[in-house]
Formats: sequence, structure tokens, C-alpha cells
Amino acid sequence: MKNKLNINYDEFGDVLEIRIGNPTVSYMKDLGKDIFERIDEKTGELKGFVIVNFKKRSKNTIEIPISINLETAA
Repeated sequence: MKNKLNINYDEFGDVLEIRIGNPTVSYMKDLGKDIFERIDEKTGELKGFVIVNFKKRSKNTIEIPISINLETAA
């Protein structure tokens, strides 16, 4: 698999982080409503998401627009 999906929840800060692949130097783009995209500074690729106040919202559906390509191993 080319990229791994890493999911981390910080209960004290109530922050959910979803990271795609290995960490890179990135910046955060505010999508509104406490949701942020992590964008690679060099390539402009989507590297993940951060959702603040996650537990407070977890009873509701959280929609994050993404497009992905899935590959299967032979």
C-alpha cells in the first residue's frame, strides 16, 4: 500500500487527526466549522484532516469532501 491512513484522537484536547501517509511539512487550510485540511507545502497534496471539538460533534454526521484512488495489491 502506497499510503497509510493514521487516525489519532486526543481526548484532552478533543481533537481528531486523520493523516494520510508519512508526515511532511504542511500547512492547515480552514474549511470552517472547526475542520481543517492538512496540505503538503511542496506538492500541494492533501495530507489529512483535523477536526476540533470532535466529541461534541460525534453524534452528528461530519462531512469531509475528499477524492481518493484505491489500489489493490496483486
